[in-house]
Amino acid sequence: MLSRIAYLTLCRSIQLLALLARGDAAKDLEILVLRHQLTVLRRQVPRPKLQPADRALLAAVSRVLPPARWSCYLVKPETLLRWHRRLVAGAWTYPHRQTGRPPLDHHTQQLIVRLAAENPRWGYQRIKGELLRFGLRVSATAIRTTLRRHRLDPAPRRASKSWPAFLRQQAAGIVACDFFTVDTVWLRRLYVLLFIELDTRRVHLAGVTAHPNGTWVAQQVRNLLLILGERGRQVRFVLRDRDAKFSCGFDDVFRSEVGRCW
Repeated sequence: MLSRIAYLTLCRSIQLLALLARGDAAKDLEILVLRHQLTVLRRQVPRPKLQPADRALLAAVSRVLPPARWSCYLVKPETLLRWHRRLVAGAWTYPHRQTGRPPLDHHTQQLIVRLAAENPRWGYQRIKGELLRFGLRVSATAIRTTLRRHRLDPAPRRASKSWPAFLRQQAAGIVACDFFTVDTVWLRRLYVLLFIELDTRRVHLAGVTAHPNGTWVAQQVRNLLLILGERGRQVRFVLRDRDAKFSCGFDDVFRSEVGRCW
């Protein structure tokens, strides 16, 4: 840009010397022709595109030319003054160096937003502790700023939770079981054992028998746990009533495989 300004200044200086060497009549006539050409160009191009070097040269010349003669410019007087202020600021302003903490990388910011979105009751202090488990040391201020930038509450209030919301959250891993009876045409009573997963409402038909006992029920439980394990479903709790058919063998199977039986 500096070489461009120097080149334009040299060309305009040579043209000024050539203009001073001419007579007054020739200069007046040439000025009249140039003004007419400028009027024609203004009709064709409402707003000409000026390069930074052109703006710098026009701003520098405006400090020498009297303001009464600024009507020959294509721009307004306030525009010339703004260009001149930028020219002076560029000559005296030193390069700015960014200070303070470096910004968080994109991966860390996405991780913070994901933790806050998947856990709406976590505050920025809790997220800071969770990031330490991943080996990331991030200040609480940076986490709070990131959450506010993504329009997330950095410190959500702990509101009371309803029973339906609590049950939906705890339903994963809970299985309930019970018997119901069916009478055949020959008036024979059959006992049907059912299991239901509370979170998905999926019902499993464990078996049908006319003589349910503890050994048969315990075997049906083993079969069910094997099927759920193959599907990647983990059972944490089992709900049953106090029917005598749920013998100690039933509880022993769940305690050994699951851990708890209610």
